[in-house]
Amino acid sequence: MSRDFSRTDRVAQQIQKEVATIIQREVKDPRLGMVTVNAVEVTRDLAYAKVFVTFFTLEGQDEEVSVKILNEAASFIRTLLAKRIKARIMPELRFEYDASLVEGVRMTNLVNQAVAEDQRRAGEDATDEQNSDEGGEA
Repeated sequence: MSRDFSRTDRVAQQIQKEVATIIQREVKDPRLGMVTVNAVEVTRDLAYAKVFVTFFTLEGQDEEVSVKILNEAASFIRTLLAKRIKARIMPELRFEYDASLVEGVRMTNLVNQAVAEDQRRAGEDATDEQNSDEGGEA
């Protein structure tokens, strides 16, 4: 019988939880806003881990700069992670911006605009039909 979660999935979940805690409590860079760790992908050999993050950015702050800051702190985060997780191999961390949340909000806004436009047009059509019905009787 196969397992529900592979070892790499379990390691990725543990890394996600611990990295989120480390960034919140230990990384004291004032240039970083609030960081959310969305997902972690670990290679099968556990050599590398992609950490997908999103930011609640401060005004005038760029996501690329925030990712660069995290990648510069990756060795520090990896050292703290190694102390918290008992593993023979600790993956090298690479941080990447996860645009899926922003893209999801953009898609939702587009759908809402399309629905509103359809309702507006349906209202105009109903008004036009009423006006033509009233005009035909007179």
